[in-house]
Amino acid sequence: MRRNDRQITDRSVIDGIIKRCKVCRLGMSDNGQPYIVPLSFGYDGRLLYFHAAAEGRKMDILKRNSRVCFEFDILEDVVPSEVACQWGMKYESVIGSGTAEIVEDANSKRAALELVMRQYSSADWTFNEQALDATLVICVSIQDISGKARR
Repeated sequence: MRRNDRQITDRSVIDGIIKRCKVCRLGMSDNGQPYIVPLSFGYDGRLLYFHAAAEGRKMDILKRNSRVCFEFDILEDVVPSEVACQWGMKYESVIGSGTAEIVEDANSKRAALELVMRQYSSADWTFNEQALDATLVICVSIQDISGKARR
């Protein structure tokens, strides 16, 4: 990282940033062409979960290449300046990489979807079998993760 003064190495701080985010951007490689999608997500401290349709470009790519990257960010404020190229941002961000796989087991799927819902709501949710069968869940095992902030 070029700006070591902005690097976050404390995993609890990184986890706190993720827990405050509302969108995760998932990056994939489609035969050498970058492809990124913004997604709702769940997070348990070591795994990321996403719900998805069973068909589409994202799933086609993941079937061919399970390696992914991800990004979270929180824009706190714009820092203006009298000089155009000296404007800046106050922000917190997290990036990482991992391997994606489809969650097949119904109980694991239910637990993953509970995590997704918990990211956005404190209510308790139940999922009927029909909803579980119709929903695809992607799990990303995090292999590398880092944080950065300008506060």
